[in-house]
Amino acid sequence: MSDQKPVRLPDPASVETVLASLEAQSADAALAPALNKTFPGFAFTVATIDDFYWCSPHAVVAADGTRRGDHRAWIESELAELGGDLTALWHRHRQAGEKFAEWRGTSAFAFAPTGPGVADFVQLSLGRELEVLAGPVVDPDYRPRNVDDLFEPTWVSRDSAAEAQQLAGPVYRLRGRAGGGIVHMRSFLARRARIDKEQREAGRPELENRVIREVGPDGTRDTAFLDANPDWFDFVPRENRFFADWQRSSAGAHRIFDHWAFDIHDLKDRGQKREIGFIPRPLKMPAGKLALGVNISVHRLMERTEAIDAEVGLPFAWFFLMTHGHWVDPDVGDAIAEGLRQGRVRLPDRDAAVLLAWADKKYKYLF
Repeated sequence: MSDQKPVRLPDPASVETVLASLEAQSADAALAPALNKTFPGFAFTVATIDDFYWCSPHAVVAADGTRRGDHRAWIESELAELGGDLTALWHRHRQAGEKFAEWRGTSAFAFAPTGPGVADFVQLSLGRELEVLAGPVVDPDYRPRNVDDLFEPTWVSRDSAAEAQQLAGPVYRLRGRAGGGIVHMRSFLARRARIDKEQREAGRPELENRVIREVGPDGTRDTAFLDANPDWFDFVPRENRFFADWQRSSAGAHRIFDHWAFDIHDLKDRGQKREIGFIPRPLKMPAGKLALGVNISVHRLMERTEAIDAEVGLPFAWFFLMTHGHWVDPDVGDAIAEGLRQGRVRLPDRDAAVLLAWADKKYKYLF
């Protein structure tokens, strides 16, 4: 955070004004300074993640480069002119040279600290996008089965934007409209815990009457659900645990947003149930996945976790990659936790406490 006291938190309209003001040739370098100028007192940094995505086609471009207008409207107009005849449309355009344009991008995040705590920061969820000339408006080899085939082209490669002719960009867009585009993390975590508690309390009457029926060799036994789950109303959401574990571990000496971004959602499903949470996204990843393997010793596992920490540049990084659910297998955590209990391996006391607490009551994110 800069020495100047923040005047106001970023708001969607102001952020979108900043993004619209960026020139394509300097957008990458100018983004953070432009945010800092618009929001005095903040010191933004920007990180990108290589998670390629594309948007639906939005324009048609003739062979000579002339833009023919909106992609969907153009197809509907062509079909109307041909009386809805898909075969005629296909023959007309399969070799005519028209192509469709679409936006392709990767995720980007802007962060600015708001205080000394692990969750004291603002996160902006963005997309960094390029407009590209993606491919022919119809599949030159196969007649479309229906009009939906034309609206959602599947005959072009979308492996990366580098393979297509660039028309414009990069441009930055505010994403995460489902409550996650602009988030003050401490406020979000408080809201996450409050909503979970409210939802659990709302179900208390039903849970107080629920029983778990077990059938064993001695007959049938009924156990009250809350007797079997005495900590049901003391549950801590995994999002809150992730931050609490960071703060009390060796990683706590480092800013969390230098290593992780968070895909945040806060919405209601069709049943009007509130769905709120995030998926953590590592900004620095190891070269490969660490699995338990066969006949691997706990000492060898420790060596591999230490190598991951060194590679990522963060103490105890392997633990958070494990809770992420992809880069480190949870069995690795169980094996090291058992090694700690048996006194066969050691971790710093605070890291050992975090790992053992996780082993007793696990949380992770699945992909």
